[in-house]
Amino acid sequence: MGYNPDKPMDGRISDLGPPHYEQFFPAVIKENKGKWLWHEITQPGVLMHKSETGAEVYTVRVGCARLVSVEYIREVCDIADKHCDGYLRFTTRNNIEFMVDSKDKVQPLLDTLATYGTKYPVGGTGAGVTNIVHTQGWVHCHTPATDASGVVKAVMDELFDYFTSMTLPAQVRIALACCLNMCGAVHASDIAILGIHRKPPMIDNKRITGVCELPLAIASCPLGAVKPAKAEIDGKEIKTVKVNVDRCMFCGNCYTMCPAMPLADPEGDGIAILVGGKVSNRISEPKFSKLVIPYLPNNTPRWPETVQAVKKILEAYAADAKKYERIGDWAERIGWERFFEKCDIPFTEKSIDDYRLAYDTWRTTTQFKYSSHVK
Repeated sequence: MGYNPDKPMDGRISDLGPPHYEQFFPAVIKENKGKWLWHEITQPGVLMHKSETGAEVYTVRVGCARLVSVEYIREVCDIADKHCDGYLRFTTRNNIEFMVDSKDKVQPLLDTLATYGTKYPVGGTGAGVTNIVHTQGWVHCHTPATDASGVVKAVMDELFDYFTSMTLPAQVRIALACCLNMCGAVHASDIAILGIHRKPPMIDNKRITGVCELPLAIASCPLGAVKPAKAEIDGKEIKTVKVNVDRCMFCGNCYTMCPAMPLADPEGDGIAILVGGKVSNRISEPKFSKLVIPYLPNNTPRWPETVQAVKKILEAYAADAKKYERIGDWAERIGWERFFEKCDIPFTEKSIDDYRLAYDTWRTTTQFKYSSHVK
């Protein structure tokens, strides 16, 4: 059968590339595509979208871990088969969404989810804490400075009540990236947990010529901190590299290119906390998050310092912000000086942006809000 440019989907072979997304739509979504007029949150975790045709779709949002077992996915599919004609979707923040086409199907679905205890928590909508989006951590990644799943589990255990309710001034998005490559949305989340390295790469001269292309390792450094060098191994001179520690920003790019330059270090690695990022255009323009706590230790398995820091920021915000105000908007209204005071965070020089190309982010005004926190 020939290709018809007027009907490009005719005779399409679906096993080349992804299958067409429309085949995964519930009937009510497919029939009303482009016709949705408005939506409302009927209760935490339950949304109702209304179409111009009068049709309704009810979405039940359920918190989910990012890394799940095959058995878990089968169980989720069984719930979807029982209540949603087999249809479900995953959000970009790792929530499961079950969709039904009438109100009377919502409660039976909620009742089924409740039989699993807290395994399928309903929430993550409106003025609450959404599911934490995170990276791979120690499970899969080769350059992490902290774990992902472990930290997220510890933090969300403490903030669980904020996921299942809508009692905050506005939505709070929390994200975790386990290193500065930031595969997670930490640059644009209200509270960001970021794994950081603090020591330069260690160079394994015995392996380096066997596993690395030295020009590639040198070229991979964005700051030109990796230079050619020579070393003596077993009485023979070999070509290797050296690192200018003053220029190194501990990003791990060189290790990605050269496995003989490992960066992970139990004492040097830890967590930084950033706040104030958002994608929303309400009240103020979208913002990048700002560093507020430069280092917290990797105290496994429950990361108590990180959990406490995130909770303290969230509760200070909840007590003081106006309705609809995101964390960054709140901090800018009261002044960052007062933000540090209210969150009981000591201000250090690490929070001063000294990147030479970052003129846009510098505070260029002389305005200053004095507080008792600033000595």
